[in-house]
Parts: sequence; C-alpha cells; structure tokens
Amino acid sequence: MVERAFITGLKGTAITAEERAFLREASPAGLIVFKRNIANPHQLKELIEEFRGINGADCPVFIDQEGGRVQRMGPPHWPAYPAGAVYGELYREEPARGLRAAWLGARLMAADLISTGITVDCLPVVDVPVAGADQVIGDRAYGDTAHQVAAIAGAVAAGLQAGGVLPVIKHLPGHGRATADSHQQLPVVTADRATLEKTDFAAFVPLAAAPFGMTAHVVFTALDPALPATTSTIMIAQVIRGYIGFSGALMTDDLSMGALSGPIAERVRRSLAAGCDLILHCNGELAEMQEVAASCPELGGAARVRTARALASRRRPEAIDVEAARADLVQLVSGRAGAATG
Repeated sequence: MVERAFITGLKGTAITAEERAFLREASPAGLIVFKRNIANPHQLKELIEEFRGINGADCPVFIDQEGGRVQRMGPPHWPAYPAGAVYGELYREEPARGLRAAWLGARLMAADLISTGITVDCLPVVDVPVAGADQVIGDRAYGDTAHQVAAIAGAVAAGLQAGGVLPVIKHLPGHGRATADSHQQLPVVTADRATLEKTDFAAFVPLAAAPFGMTAHVVFTALDPALPATTSTIMIAQVIRGYIGFSGALMTDDLSMGALSGPIAERVRRSLAAGCDLILHCNGELAEMQEVAASCPELGGAARVRTARALASRRRPEAIDVEAARADLVQLVSGRAGAATG
C-alpha cells in the first residue's frame, strides 16, 4: 500500500462506513486523534486497531498530548500532566530538577500513549514567547529564552523516545512572537532577521535532528512579507531547512485553521510546493478530507525517505516503574498548579 502525503482526522469515537471507504481509497500516511475521538482506553485502542486494519499495521497514529490545557487524553482515564511552564519554573530554580521533571512527564505520557497504540506525539513545543504575544502559546512554553526552551524541549523529546513514542518539534520556525492565534487568524511577525535568529529560530537548532517537525502558520515579514511559513518556499528552504538545519519529516500545522485562506485543495498544493513533506488535516469533515486526498500525491521522493527514516527511528519502550515515576514527578513539581495527579 502506497500512502498519500497526508495525515487525517476522524469525526467521532468510531470509524463510520463512509470513513472506512475513504481510508481504503485515500490511504493516508497517518491518523491524528483528538478528544472527540476518545471515550475510554478500550474504545481508543479499538479505534486505532481498526484504523491500522485498514491502513496497515505500521501506520503512525499522532496526538497533541502536551499536558496543561492541551491534553487530549486526560482524567478520569489518564492522569493530568503539568503545563510546559511548570517545567520552566523548576528549571529556573534548579536546571537539573526542571530537566528531570520534563523527562519524567514525557516518559509517563509516552507510557499512556503507547498502551493505546499511539506512536507519535506533537510535542515538544519549542516556541519562545515574548511580552505582548498572544496567549495561544502562553503556559505551553518552557521558558522565555532560547537556551532554556531548547534544553527542556530536548528533555521532553528524549522522554517520549525512551517510551517508544516519536516527538514532533513545533511550531517551526517559531510561534512565540505571534500576536494572534493562528487557529483564528494569520499572525504577522515584524521582528528583524537578526532578532529572530537569536531567539525564535535559535531554540530549534539543537533539535534539528528530530524525526518530525510541524510548521507555524505565521508570516515573518523580514524574510517573506506575504506568505506564512507553511506555504513559503523561502521560510522552509532558507530558515527551517537552512538556518535551523532541520533534517526530519516536515508536516504542516492543521490546514483547516483560520490562519490560512483559500480552498482546502489550494492550501494543500501550496504547502507541498513550498517544501512540506506531509499535510495535516484535523477537523474530521469528510468533504474536506476528500479534497485533501484528491490534492495529495503519493508520498514519494525525499519526503518518503525522510518520513520512513523518522518512523524507523522509533525505539522499543524502555522499562519503567510507572507508579514510582508518577510519585517522583509529583514530588519534583512540589504541589504546583498543573502537577500530575496520578
């Protein structure tokens, strides 16, 4: 089965007959699940098993599981985890403590994910927020300096990988300076290139070898005054692949977000032409899913090589005493808001 170059969502907690036919015909390169797809662990595992029965046993399943306010799997079936900012606070007090907590949180989330069949997490968040920026990143960020964000993001990525889950660094080349929420409208960043290279872009450089990366629907006027990074050849070639040196498989942020304009098929074509390897489409609307599939070629060439290399880098989960690790994490965060709750 040759996959098409897109990752799809689904509408609900079970695959409908129409979606089943779509998956067989379209052959997406992966599935992404959201809260609307999750009722309980048994149901989620069955959904993923059915998807893989249609699209192949090794087909990756993605999720946005960060902790804090972005947590698709949560109580009562799974623990709540700290927001990224909690690790940042710990790091400022004692770097080793912050890094250990970040690694543990990610390792424990990986255990939750892998038990259901989820193999890729859209984490870590490598965005560096600035004063006055929109709160769409906010407490999801690990700090306000490139060095701290990169350090904690590296620990999170390592924790996921130790648990057999692949990380996705986001949002390349930086969403922290945006003054609008790209879910609703297109953010425009006017900072000069030198400033961006010292802050926003710099945080991603130490993670350039990550298996997957996700683009930002953000315009950077100093480099491309017209197009967001997702559809900008300049941003992808000169910054993401160039200055940052990202070598993994590059996926778009969700193409159904309000930051992008034009028909969904045109968004797909522009993103692929700009240099994205994989299209991400999340809303589960079948008509749009069909447009995405019709506009996506088979996954081939360098995109296929990078995607195959990313998937092949997934490791067997290392042994962990989950209960002891949860207790360690709670102790590390010392009762701060957003602590893991077991």
